[in-house]
Amino acid sequence: MARRSLALATGLAALALVGCGLGPGPSLGGGAELDVTRDFGHRLLVEPARVTHVHQSDTVMRFVEATHKVTTRYGGGFVQSIDGLSGNRSAERDWFFYVNGLESSVGAADFGLSAGDRVQWDFHDWRAAMRVPAIVGAYPEPLVHGFRGRRLPVRVECENAGSPACRDAIGRLQHDGVVATGAALASVAGKQVARVLVARWSAIRKLQAAAPLEGDPASSGVFARFAGPGASRIELLSPTGSVARVAPPGTGLVAARVPEGQGVVWLVTGVDEAGVERAAASLSRDTLKYAFAVAATPGGSVRLPVAPGG
Repeated sequence: MARRSLALATGLAALALVGCGLGPGPSLGGGAELDVTRDFGHRLLVEPARVTHVHQSDTVMRFVEATHKVTTRYGGGFVQSIDGLSGNRSAERDWFFYVNGLESSVGAADFGLSAGDRVQWDFHDWRAAMRVPAIVGAYPEPLVHGFRGRRLPVRVECENAGSPACRDAIGRLQHDGVVATGAALASVAGKQVARVLVARWSAIRKLQAAAPLEGDPASSGVFARFAGPGASRIELLSPTGSVARVAPPGTGLVAARVPEGQGVVWLVTGVDEAGVERAAASLSRDTLKYAFAVAATPGGSVRLPVAPGG
């Protein structure tokens, strides 16, 4: 009961900040949201915190310290605990933050907020993957506001531009405010372009952006992999990287990666066309919210990694 009361009080304090800014300096013309989750986005710990005005001096650290009880380490640059939940390096569990679904290369105290940012702090086990460079839980970010205040050109690359999956994916992206252009599958792209690949696995498996998904989470950053003869099945993994279950035929996958030398790449894929169609239909805020990646099975969406007992 005490823990529940503390969480409720923290949530109410966060909500009370609606309409306020955090620090001095000129406004950047928009607000930001902060979410605190655990276990790879499976649990939202308190109600989201929102501010309607981001100021030039605001940082991710200032945002979380203004809305939660926080302790820090390494001279105040990194978070040790949030609301009493503390990282433990010997147990390989810690806090990680994502801005618009992308992991930062700098600490929270050095990461300046931008208008439209969605910040997610997640407490999770990092034994199987020390780094998860991109997650899908901030959808439609970073495809709308970009990263660190810079909007990214968005390109949708479909295996078949006339397929139901391609049309559905483009329609959903447009509905959620994403301005995108079309391009041929596997077109060359640099670091400042966000790409959405809508295709069967057989069409993209050799691409740099996709190939690591036939390995483990340490190499791909995704708790699912394509396995078997011809990568003909999708294995859904646990937080430790072991196989939790084998997905049935017709399962799709929505995941995000940041390949070396490229910008963020969203993968909307599956072994078969039915799977790709289910993945495309999963492009929605409700389905992807807080998730690291999602498997769209015939029986419903499964957030990855698969929760213990899930």
